[in-house]
Parts: sequence; structure tokens; C-alpha cells
Amino acid sequence: MADNILGTAGDFILAYDKKDWERLTGYLTKDVVYDEQSTERRLEGQGAVLEAMQTWGKAFPDSSGKITNAFASGNEVALEIMWLGTHTAPLPMPTGIIAASNKKVEIPAAMVFTFTDGKIKSVRHYFNLTTLLRQIGAA
Repeated sequence: MADNILGTAGDFILAYDKKDWERLTGYLTKDVVYDEQSTERRLEGQGAVLEAMQTWGKAFPDSSGKITNAFASGNEVALEIMWLGTHTAPLPMPTGIIAASNKKVEIPAAMVFTFTDGKIKSVRHYFNLTTLLRQIGAA
């Protein structure tokens, strides 16, 4: 099972990289919970998670996640990821909208996935928001 869920977590990142929203949504349970620790956003349901992923994808259309480490235990997967991209469109944040900076970012992150019946039941996403804001000139 560990190999299957490890592959699914990696495919989730790959679907994001390709902005293949249908494929990305297919990996999620209907009642998935997405906890974005850095922004204090907690989203529930496929639609809300999809909207969050699309928002990041619009602000950083060339964004991709390079998985640098991965492991699985039981029904959980942890990925270390280097998010790369260029901030070319407005980025909505809890404090307001940040105008496009056209600056490149390189943000280290970690995502912890919990699976049920082979689908992603929850995602906890950790990244340093200060690093992101500094790299796009907003801090």
C-alpha cells in the first residue's frame, strides 16, 4: 500500500505541475481537507481545494513542484518539495491581493497526505510564507 499512496501523492504534484485540474481532483476524496499552515487557510471539499490550487496556478502559471524527498508510513505520505515558478499574476492572500511581481520564486515546502481507500483524505501543506513574500518583493 505504501508504494501506491506514495505514487499517488507524487502524481498529485505532477497533476498540479501540468495544471491538469480534472486529474488532480480525481485523487481527492469528496470531503478532503486542505490545511495550508502558512496562510492559516483550512479548506474542506474537492471544490474548495481545487480553487486553492487553481489560484496558486494562476498567480504562478509556470509553477512546479520538485519532490526532493518522500516517504510513506501506514496511510500517510510526506513529501519535501521545492516549489519553483514566476509570479506573473495577482496573488490573493488573507491580507489582500499582491500584484504580479514577475519575480521567480524557489520555496522549500513539505506536504503531508493522509489517505483513505487510496484517495487523499487530507493534506497539510507547510511552507515559509515570509520567504515567498520576500522573493516576490512583498515583504
